[in-house]
Amino acid sequence: MTSGNRRPIRTFVPKFARQAWTALARLVAAWPRRQRVLAAEQLPAWARAGKRRRAHIRRVAALVEAWADEMKVSPQERGRWLKAVWLHDALRDAPRTRGTTHGGAAADRATQDGESDRGVLDAVRYHSFGYAGWDDVGRMLYLADFLEPGRRSRRKQRAKLAKRVPRDRDGVLRETVAQQVRSRLRAGKAIHPLTLEFWNSLAER
Repeated sequence: MTSGNRRPIRTFVPKFARQAWTALARLVAAWPRRQRVLAAEQLPAWARAGKRRRAHIRRVAALVEAWADEMKVSPQERGRWLKAVWLHDALRDAPRTRGTTHGGAAADRATQDGESDRGVLDAVRYHSFGYAGWDDVGRMLYLADFLEPGRRSRRKQRAKLAKRVPRDRDGVLRETVAQQVRSRLRAGKAIHPLTLEFWNSLAER
């Protein structure tokens, strides 16, 4: 869109940012369509997630699929990652009692439904904070939730980090958690104890 002699808004976007985002989009588009078009049926029947939340979950799933392909993980591990993705915000839009997180509520409900994979349940329960006891499921969910391309802030940086994950997962994880901590400190907000513990576990490696 232009006005008078103004240049199109697109020209103000740094060329590198457009290239990085295009590369990520191509990576996502490379999977078989039958795998990518995974709609609401992937969510549990008890999910309470609106249209925008479901779109976010699908983008997180797409990013996890891309990383799983590039990292050549086993089908079983891929399935664990995706199970956590589809559960993590399943109750994001549901009413909650004070002190209850949407991740914790979803993990509890999944347990009631028979889910027993501790790595999946911990990933879902703590995805908003981070958790030092995570296995790969929690770490991949945390990264994909933060780096999915639908988020508006710092798009150039997010695209670059997302592209690095398959070859430098732990390095990207440290940068991502550090950014989250810095943002809260600048805003004068408290840092959750689990987030601090998670950061310390990464910094000590």
